[in-house]
Amino acid sequence: MKEFTHLIDLAAERTDGKALACTDDFFAKKENLLKPGRGIFIEDKYTDHGKWMDGWESRRKRVPGHDWVVIKLGLRGIIAGVDIDTNHFLGNHPPHASLDAACVTGTPTDNDWQEILPKSPLEPGSQNLYEIDSNNEWTHLRLHIYPDGGVARLKVYGEVKPDWSEVSKEDTIDLVAVENGGRVLSCNDMFFSHKDNLIMPNRGANMGDGWETKRNRTPNNVDWAILKLGKAGFINDIEVDTCHFKGNYPDRCSIESIFAPDATETELENMEWESLLPETKLSADKQHYFTQELLHHDKVTHVRLNMYPDGGISRIRLNGSIT
Repeated sequence: MKEFTHLIDLAAERTDGKALACTDDFFAKKENLLKPGRGIFIEDKYTDHGKWMDGWESRRKRVPGHDWVVIKLGLRGIIAGVDIDTNHFLGNHPPHASLDAACVTGTPTDNDWQEILPKSPLEPGSQNLYEIDSNNEWTHLRLHIYPDGGVARLKVYGEVKPDWSEVSKEDTIDLVAVENGGRVLSCNDMFFSHKDNLIMPNRGANMGDGWETKRNRTPNNVDWAILKLGKAGFINDIEVDTCHFKGNYPDRCSIESIFAPDATETELENMEWESLLPETKLSADKQHYFTQELLHHDKVTHVRLNMYPDGGISRIRLNGSIT
């Protein structure tokens, strides 16, 4: 798997990505492109239009031209790579695809589009992974398929780049939220569910929509995750949410902080951290709010979330102001 697939999916439905328009989605709706996973196949499921497919599928084109769909990214950013996934589309996949991108505040016009992926081959039933060689920031994509057919999912991996000109130093924001450029850099374990869920929008949809480690039998074990704020700032209050974690929430947690804007992930793991939230008891399936408990309000670039001894946390929010 390509290295860029470890980055955030900028187009995902869960981060407010939207399929705005397309030439045709007769067999399967364009909105399916941005759903989680790779898409499923139900053998005997049909609709009035034909076979039910978990993706975007257009009719067989009998006139010149090709089909396309316009996507509004949920997260503005730099695109490192894409996955044009034709999972379960075997006799009906497009042989080729290309991508245009635009960076606009409204709806893109014809003059706003720039090609970022030339016409490229697609394999049936496959994750078609392509690196994107551009450091520009984008808000919209246009996927062309040649000439027609079906694509299960479009994943757009990259680095979130918020428009900081819209945020003042007086505003209170979640400094580690994915939409504000926050990242979960590393963790010691994510056996059951992914670390990136910690900073996603909204509360967790279910127990899988959080960060959960395996049961650890080592005495005095501590599981941890290191998070980078989207922009250095001052933390005023913290929320730790154990939503849906009932028999597997951590007994306690603590949070440490550091101001180290240029430190690498390896360097951060071995640096001297300052206690921000002391070791604190947690409860099942609950939003925990901490304000008076915070030990300082110094400038911060990273935090380390510690769980004792193991378990699952759905979300962490670090509310404060940017420097």
